[in-house]
Amino acid sequence: MNDQNKNKTSQRPEETPKKAVGAASAVKSSSGWKRLFAKRWVSPAIFMAAAAIIVTLMWIYQGTDPSEKTSLPSNPAGVSQEGEPSKTVEGNTDPDPEDIAVGGEMMEWPVANIMALQVDTPFYDTNATAAEKEAALIQVDTTFMPHMGIDLVDPNGQSFDVMAAMSGKVTHVQKHPTNGSIIEISHGNGLVTVYQSLDNVQVELGTEVKQGTVIAKAGRNELEKDLGVHLHFEARLNGENINPSQYIQK
Repeated sequence: MNDQNKNKTSQRPEETPKKAVGAASAVKSSSGWKRLFAKRWVSPAIFMAAAAIIVTLMWIYQGTDPSEKTSLPSNPAGVSQEGEPSKTVEGNTDPDPEDIAVGGEMMEWPVANIMALQVDTPFYDTNATAAEKEAALIQVDTTFMPHMGIDLVDPNGQSFDVMAAMSGKVTHVQKHPTNGSIIEISHGNGLVTVYQSLDNVQVELGTEVKQGTVIAKAGRNELEKDLGVHLHFEARLNGENINPSQYIQK
């Protein structure tokens, strides 16, 4: 009996250190993880890694090579000179010029002599080259957005007459605090032309105008001070922006 108790007593010290070592390892491991997660950069790093994995899986699922992605969507929402969101025609597939003709009348440039002027900022066309797209980006605060109109300027900085691009009815006249005066003319069939950065407005709300009628002078605005005197010209079909130059009567 005494020999058995002696053997049991001799075995106890051997078991105790094993438990102690295991507990110490667990505490050390737990403490190490806590110290790791306490660092400020760990959580953002884990989030970014998880996001990268998710995006990669989405690209793989869609069968698209991530290297083929561009910095701008194929059909981006742009901004008019007013800085408000505008729409582009779905897929940027422009309608046939005859589809926007009103009473057989085709659109013309809203100036007397387009050759005497120059385009400072063109319309953002998703079918254009990379260089042309870059030239049609404008900065709004800290963000670059597609330009939804055409800015015309005189090389000598002179003002010029602004004319109705088509016959129609003046449906909007406004003195904007940053964009100068604005005129909108409705031509029927969902087509509207927009004229911004104006001076010396010569029409009123409800005025019926003929194509080529002088409606204002090109002026200045606070939004695009660097352009000086210029005209911002837009065309919208059923509320969606279209490239005016595609429909100008040659």
